[in-house]
Amino acid sequence: MKIEEIRSLSRKDLYQRLKDLKSELFNLRLQAAQGHAVKPSRIREVKKDIARIKTVLRESELGINRQREGEKVEEK
Repeated sequence: MKIEEIRSLSRKDLYQRLKDLKSELFNLRLQAAQGHAVKPSRIREVKKDIARIKTVLRESELGINRQREGEKVEEK
């Protein structure tokens, strides 16, 4: 999931997506612990998506308005 996609979501959607990703990460870790074949790259991808969503949520709490890369970033 790209950062532009994440920034376009509403807070409600972000929290729902965060909940879904945490559940997916739990299931992936459980499968790995049970010896099932799990792609390590998928676990990394899910963890990074969780971090991206948490970053966007925190930025909105602080009132930081991030724009596209290369543009000036404004703070409240």
